[in-house]
Amino acid sequence: MSKNILIVDDEEDVRAIAQMGLELGAGWSVVTASSGKEALEIAADQQPDVILLDMMMPDMDGRTTLQQLKANPTTQPIPVILVTAKAQNGYQEIFANMPVAAIFAKPFRPLKLAEQISEALGWTD
Repeated sequence: MSKNILIVDDEEDVRAIAQMGLELGAGWSVVTASSGKEALEIAADQQPDVILLDMMMPDMDGRTTLQQLKANPTTQPIPVILVTAKAQNGYQEIFANMPVAAIFAKPFRPLKLAEQISEALGWTD
């Protein structure tokens, strides 16, 4: 079951580690974006199966990127998983009303990422 994943993070090392984990761990295809603007273009063009979206990014943060993804009929149905270092620090109420499939905390374990995504989205082999 090959999936196409879009990873959006302004940190190159985070993108590389997540990409490696998903490609090696699950054999999934991964596309990366270093900004919200780039993510919007790639998501509309390539229609990934899921978007892993970093919350803290310069220029266009994760919240703004998410709002624009959900406002566009082309990208609206794509599930989004937030990836944030703030998930465990009492920020749950901030994320509670956001239209996301799940929230993953940073740092994550790259080789467990595919399993976490599959679990969050109810994907079975």
